[in-house]
Amino acid sequence: MNFIDKVKVYVQAGNGGDGCLSFKHEKYMEWGGPNGGDGGRGGDVWLEAKSRLTTLMDLHFRPHVEAGRGGHGKGSHKHGHNGSEVVIPVPVGTLVYKDGVLVADLHKDGQRWRAGEGGRGGRGNWSFKTHSNTAPRLAEKGGPGEKLTLDLELKLLADVGMVGFPNAGKSSFLARVSSARPKIADYPFTTLSPNLGVAYHKHVSFVVADIPGLIEGAAGGKGLGVKFLKHVERTRLLIHLVDPMGYMGEDPVDGIKTIDKELKTFSAKLAAKPKLVVLNKTDLPEAADVLKRLKKKYKTALAISVATGDGMPAVLDKIIAELNRHDGPVHFVEKTDDGTVHKVEQGFTVENLGGGNFLLRGRFVERASAMLDVSLPEAIARYQNTLKRIGVERALKKIGIKRGDHVRCGEFEFEWSDAPHKKLAAKRADGRTRIGIGKK
Repeated sequence: MNFIDKVKVYVQAGNGGDGCLSFKHEKYMEWGGPNGGDGGRGGDVWLEAKSRLTTLMDLHFRPHVEAGRGGHGKGSHKHGHNGSEVVIPVPVGTLVYKDGVLVADLHKDGQRWRAGEGGRGGRGNWSFKTHSNTAPRLAEKGGPGEKLTLDLELKLLADVGMVGFPNAGKSSFLARVSSARPKIADYPFTTLSPNLGVAYHKHVSFVVADIPGLIEGAAGGKGLGVKFLKHVERTRLLIHLVDPMGYMGEDPVDGIKTIDKELKTFSAKLAAKPKLVVLNKTDLPEAADVLKRLKKKYKTALAISVATGDGMPAVLDKIIAELNRHDGPVHFVEKTDDGTVHKVEQGFTVENLGGGNFLLRGRFVERASAMLDVSLPEAIARYQNTLKRIGVERALKKIGIKRGDHVRCGEFEFEWSDAPHKKLAAKRADGRTRIGIGKK
């Protein structure tokens, strides 16, 4: 199985169903009342963290996600059904970015986040009945579902992260203390991707992450380990496994400084994490001398032989003790205090594009435009009143709109006019609707 930790996902929530324009028809009832039902709500798209997953591979091959559309309303006050929602399982530790901004951090099993909101169902003419308008010839189209592109990045969550040069025995350590079976590559002997394993010792369980071997320059992109360094950022404890033979001719004790430098270059927070130095392969003759040197520099250094199991219980005891010491709260979403003031987004914006073309933007006005049925004169009149009430007319006139200019709002385009509403209800042959904001 390939390890995929970054994907781009295209989300399309379900559109709402259209409202129904219908009147009651019964014998001896010449003027039946309105009975058009509302459309159903479009389905939402959710992301849900699952501990059983360790990769974003499924989304890598199926990046387009679409929820179900709401059903259309019908006569006799029948409402349309709601669209089916879609739940996307992702690994625990998945970060969600929208336009480069972190919007969700799914760090708990079962945690949910709504990635796309379904569109509102359009109202049928029964919903518009009032004392002053007992027979409304008015119905709405279904609202559009949210459509957006998200960037997902996986940062594995583990209690213990293992670092060190290739061939130090990290994968073998993980295989001994858990049921994980890491895949080894000839590099010269290193894992191809991060691996998680659950260790169990003296009635205590903890998660161990094995990271591909680091080499000098890894933080700058050299070797295999750089792309996986981020996966030890969330660990509570680092285990630095040392090979008494060293790596590529480098002294094993000096090699610890090399790895520490790479950790610090990649992230100062990562380098500051609690660390336990462990010498592996004590069954080799060179191990005794290296252990003495390690003890002088790192008093808490321990020694093991993953191959024979010697020293493993003592290391596991130490890991549990360190985890208990550093069992403080973990903050997954970093907060910044840069004095930035976040302003509430204006209800709409207008822009003069030149050449008699204007752009009207805003969540409310774009939804109102999408839900407008231009074949209904009463619906157009209501839309005109809405634009005037919220100040669109005043804003457009302020930036120089004139009669005959074109205004685009979402997928909808209309021609501007100051003439009375009654004369402007017809749809033009070119597909544009003429909208007047003058007096009735």
